[in-house]
Amino acid sequence: MLIQKLRLQKGWSQEQLAEVSGLSVRTVQRLERGQPGSLETMNALAAVFETDLDRLKEPSMDTTRPDIMQDVRPDEALALAHVRKVKAFYVHLTQYLIVIPILAVINLMGYPQYLWFVWPALGWGLGLLAHGASVFSFVPFLDGAWERRQVEKHLGRKL
Repeated sequence: MLIQKLRLQKGWSQEQLAEVSGLSVRTVQRLERGQPGSLETMNALAAVFETDLDRLKEPSMDTTRPDIMQDVRPDEALALAHVRKVKAFYVHLTQYLIVIPILAVINLMGYPQYLWFVWPALGWGLGLLAHGASVFSFVPFLDGAWERRQVEKHLGRKL
């Protein structure tokens, strides 16, 4: 979560951090979920964030350093988790809005007498509504600056 906090403070998206650090987006996502990174990966991030390598370790990994334990507070961890849920909903919605029209075109070009694409649209749409109901937030953009604003809004203070 510390890597996510540092990324959000810079106003970067995961894609931007991956590009600047020379890592893959998948690696950045994995690290932000708390999975361990290689020494080379952590050194690349430490260089990008202009910080000490020890500071990038997750709090649970080094209990002998109280200064590291305070880098991500519990309320910040909750806010970051909330924002990840909101972002996941919008990614889900985007997938729906891309796939269903493609299915409609395939249906209308191949067998226009029976509109079968309506059934996956309805089923997936109900799942999307349930997902949205569990998250419920309206956000027009999903970049790093948006994530930072949402975390700060949820916390009621600056990161």
